[in-house]
Amino acid sequence: MSTMTRRRTPVMVLATVAASSLVAAAGLGTAGAAAGAAPGAVGAASTLSSEYAERFLELYDKIHDPANGYFSPQGIPYHSVETLIVEAPDHGHQTTSEAYSYWIELEAAYGHVTGDWAPLNRAWDIMEEFMIPQPADQPTNSFYDPSSPATYAAEFNHPRFYPSPLQSSVQVGSDPIAAELQSAYGTRDIYGMHWLADVDNTYGFGNTPGGGCSEGPSAQGTSYMNTFQRGPQESVWETIPQPSCDDFSFGGPNGYLDLYTGDDGYAEQWRYTNAPDADARAIQAVHWANIWATEQGKQADIADTVERAAKMGDYLRYSLFDKYFKTLGCTSPSCPAASGKDSAHYLLSWYYAWGGALDPNAGWAWRIGSSHAHFGYQNPMAAYALANDPALQPRGATATQDWSRSLDRQLEFFRWLQSADGGIAGGATNSWDGAYANPPAGTATFYGMGYTVAPVYHDPPSNQWFGMQVWGMERIAQLYYATGDDRALEILESWVPWVTANTDFTSGPDWEIPATLAWSGQPDTWNPTNPGSNANLRVEVTGHNQDVGVAASLARTLVYYAAATDDAAAQDNAKTLLDAMWAHNQTDKGISAPEVRSDYSRFDDVLTDPTGDGVYVPQGWSGTMPNGDVIEPGVSFLDIRSFYLDDPDWPKVQAYLDGGPAPVFEYHRFWAQAEIAMALADYDRLFEGDGTGPTPDPTP
Repeated sequence: MSTMTRRRTPVMVLATVAASSLVAAAGLGTAGAAAGAAPGAVGAASTLSSEYAERFLELYDKIHDPANGYFSPQGIPYHSVETLIVEAPDHGHQTTSEAYSYWIELEAAYGHVTGDWAPLNRAWDIMEEFMIPQPADQPTNSFYDPSSPATYAAEFNHPRFYPSPLQSSVQVGSDPIAAELQSAYGTRDIYGMHWLADVDNTYGFGNTPGGGCSEGPSAQGTSYMNTFQRGPQESVWETIPQPSCDDFSFGGPNGYLDLYTGDDGYAEQWRYTNAPDADARAIQAVHWANIWATEQGKQADIADTVERAAKMGDYLRYSLFDKYFKTLGCTSPSCPAASGKDSAHYLLSWYYAWGGALDPNAGWAWRIGSSHAHFGYQNPMAAYALANDPALQPRGATATQDWSRSLDRQLEFFRWLQSADGGIAGGATNSWDGAYANPPAGTATFYGMGYTVAPVYHDPPSNQWFGMQVWGMERIAQLYYATGDDRALEILESWVPWVTANTDFTSGPDWEIPATLAWSGQPDTWNPTNPGSNANLRVEVTGHNQDVGVAASLARTLVYYAAATDDAAAQDNAKTLLDAMWAHNQTDKGISAPEVRSDYSRFDDVLTDPTGDGVYVPQGWSGTMPNGDVIEPGVSFLDIRSFYLDDPDWPKVQAYLDGGPAPVFEYHRFWAQAEIAMALADYDRLFEGDGTGPTPDPTP
């Protein structure tokens, strides 16, 4: 199975403010071209370290070789080299904030190995230009009222219940950080990445950064867009793509808005959704870059990038708050609205989002946090950096205090969710069923939030994919390596034996890691002074595979754990995984392994049962995509993405739909290639190289 079919990038749940109705892009020039090209002369740097540094540089060069197709002409990293791929993005030449964050992390590792920090600065510049909405893309933020952040709209468990009516009678809390952010930066604009963009404008929305709302199919370059909107059962196969700026040029008479929210009238509007784990990963990368550049006497080379990462961390605090700024433990839409920080759960939730009217005379804008938190999104390493690294401490008056509390809360969250076997369970929500419902009797709680085995999405369950384990635990291992925090060690000492026992570490071609997990029971209700044993919370590994990106994340976790604890077995296991992939999974473009994509049978599925799977379009609703594809009841995923019929890999899928065997692909996902490269660099730095990495502080 593929990597990302087991993890979807964040859902945006549309909200608007109560109302009667509801920097221009600069040319990239040589900098843009350089970002996608190999910097050159990297081989000379390899004399600094070991064969693992050589491997890092070799893979780095493959990623940056224009002939291999990892970057667009604008210098933007694609989700994958291949175009026919459906997972969180529904096309390979989309990009995500996740891909940008891995690129920034990759360039930080390159700076450590070579002493050249220009690629890191270029990566941040391009991310800022093309993935953080420019002032022209979020034009009416000045009308935002922190005392009335958004109008409530319930989430539902199946797309058939949408559109969700706006309910101005439901009281929402106040936004406690808007004023201090404006005071710190002199603007109401948000400095955070939107999660998804159509890099080649394949859909044709033409929602180009700084260039206008809907320039259409003729627009050149990347375009902001969104997909997920309609609750936890809406898999990628059931989404209806839409532009992030909707001026009703496409879709139906109200654009795409009335597929998602119900209102008496609809206004042209813009809206964006942030994936907090990606922003946190970018900040984490810059923290390490700052340490390494300082050791090299080159901190000034990246000082501006460090300052901008701190700014991103300031705005990332929106993910620490309940969606509608309600009090924790809310079990009814009528529960109290919070004031001050009473709405803060201090966890990196699934998203934060913001939007507003296109018409400056309309005078409204909105912001929301998220009530749902998955352990796999947590990043205590980033929280530690934002709270303790002087260079990364944000300007916001209470930011370092918030991130210090978040560090503690995230570590508690991992401990609360750790099963008796060692694996980490799903997460918690402050809004049961997305509607502040009352959880079933006996539901375990974490500071009032109810335990959920699969936070946010259910098709497939969000904690079925093993990748969440290593994404989350890699950050725990980094934190322990950097700080010696005993709370992190306690979690690792249970998790590492579990994952080791369920992994086939071999230098041969048949290496395997866990792929899918099954969960039973629930944790004990959290007591911070006396945590329970979670004896009834259990996990079983139900499948294995050769997911190269996840294997690299596992190797990185073991590398940091081994470096901090002198665990020779963990070091050897990490080395064995890296060596096996290097020896047996090489391609001309990077590292890959065959994937059987039986899920591609869903390309032409239609909704035949109102309660089942398929693209839901309300009866009586009709519209068109920019290329003329009709959106109406009974359409399939493919019907509104007919461009796939022209993809060079489509015949493999068509043969499967016609009754042949499931197609096999070897994908080169950007995040996976970057993760493998960084695992090699980590191993070099911590075990084989010149020893210039930071020394762990044994004192928590």
